[in-house]
Amino acid sequence: MNSNQGIREAFTSLGLVGLFSILVTILSILLAWYLLQELKLDTWFKHPRGPRARVLIAVLAVILGHQFARFILDYWSWTNMLKLI
Repeated sequence: MNSNQGIREAFTSLGLVGLFSILVTILSILLAWYLLQELKLDTWFKHPRGPRARVLIAVLAVILGHQFARFILDYWSWTNMLKLI
């Protein structure tokens, strides 16, 4: 009975870490998208508000947001590992 409770707590903890990671990643992508709205795309595109420019902004937001989230999550993981020293 006691070992089942420990397994359940481990899975719950793992689930919460996964949920936290998803939220950090989504928020980072949204932040990157918001910041990329300030780019002057006039020099790269004839129609800076056209579909190609919007796809570029979306792809860049996902790439930059994911990298930023990965940094935040890695840093969080490393600081938690320091507790074990």
